[in-house]
Amino acid sequence: MASRGRTIAAVALGRLSRAVVEARLGLVRGHARRAIFARHARLACEALGPAFIKLGQLASVRPDVFAPETVFEMEQLQDRVPAVPAEDIEAIVRHELGRPVQDLFAEFRAEPVATASIAQVHRAELARDYRPVQGALLPAGTPLAVKVVRPGVEASIEADLAVARRWAARLEKLSRLARWRPAALLEEFEHTLASELDLRNEGRVADRFARDFSDDARVVVPRVVWPLTTRRILVTEFVEGWRLNDLGEAERAGIDARGLAAHGAEVFMRQVLVHGRYHADLHPANLFVTPDGRICYLDFGIVGRTTPSQRIAIAQVLVATVYGDADRALRYSRELGLEIPQHQEAAVRARVVELMQRTLSAPGRADVRGFALGFLEMLADFRIPIPSGYGLLVKALVTVEGVARAIYPDIDIVESARPFATRLIAAQLARPERLRERLPAALSAALRELAA
Repeated sequence: MASRGRTIAAVALGRLSRAVVEARLGLVRGHARRAIFARHARLACEALGPAFIKLGQLASVRPDVFAPETVFEMEQLQDRVPAVPAEDIEAIVRHELGRPVQDLFAEFRAEPVATASIAQVHRAELARDYRPVQGALLPAGTPLAVKVVRPGVEASIEADLAVARRWAARLEKLSRLARWRPAALLEEFEHTLASELDLRNEGRVADRFARDFSDDARVVVPRVVWPLTTRRILVTEFVEGWRLNDLGEAERAGIDARGLAAHGAEVFMRQVLVHGRYHADLHPANLFVTPDGRICYLDFGIVGRTTPSQRIAIAQVLVATVYGDADRALRYSRELGLEIPQHQEAAVRARVVELMQRTLSAPGRADVRGFALGFLEMLADFRIPIPSGYGLLVKALVTVEGVARAIYPDIDIVESARPFATRLIAAQLARPERLRERLPAALSAALRELAA
């Protein structure tokens, strides 16, 4: 372990040294300097393997803790690694399910279709009919994706986390870093990582996601084959399609990319604002388009959640943002925990108005990512802490735009979000408890009008 600790220290210090040199010993200021350090942090995570790659990916969903440059750099973490020999994967399947792959599947292909740092995926065929939790019967011969945790990966991750715990304890003693609570943050990440290593959790989330969108024929979630799924194995149906970054062929085949992009954005908003649970690891490898023009969602290892009160406040801020209403956006931001000191309110409002006009108001050319980055930088300039729910909102907006533009680069996500956000607020206002809450004020206003 001491050797691994020295390796981690060498990689971290090596990347830090390069970042300091590139940043010209701090002479490079602001966004450019933070971007340099974020890029080297991402490269260090990639060099250090599964545990650090996953920690980086988890950091990418915490804009309330990390700088925006770090959050968006960590989204790019890649964890493609050399394949494990098929016989090692088959040994894990035999250990977990008690029988060789030849008895469990009609066919099992030795060549993997995907290799990542934690798991490897092989193609297979269902041996007998199976009735899944969601959707129609899967007949024998159905193509399957068999995802298997790589041998030894749990021990490797635990060893790296032990080193990270020692570092976190030391960092807690540094006053400039203590406010980030590195030990508590690492503990939170460890919990998420442990959940991801148990593939049954991913299967449960996939089934729940499929149920949430069972009324949407344009959403596909591969169905889970539970009798063949264990803590280390996840078996689902295999869905064919095009990756989001390779849609030229799909468009030539007649796929309506613009319509699909707008629908993909609405699906994500539904996850965050209606169901309260959302796919938090959306990138081109986890999404693809099927030949019949649907969006297929894969890999539900990292999931985010929103509470009912957060959803209402997020919806209000979203509506205010797409309509360019800075006052309304800031008013409902307070319900998400954003505390703006009174003496800074006027200056903050002026910055938000300027930012909205610069990034969101140009017809057909809204830049949500630019708005999100500018907003987070503005909060940093005013030293205003970012509450976790608010970080979620900002990240959600950027993710919506990123997914939609991966499908159709010219889409205006603000225009696409406007009707959905408006319908959502109208539905919330029409709820009986909301009407009861507003009724006294409405009656009072009506009486004042009559008495005037």
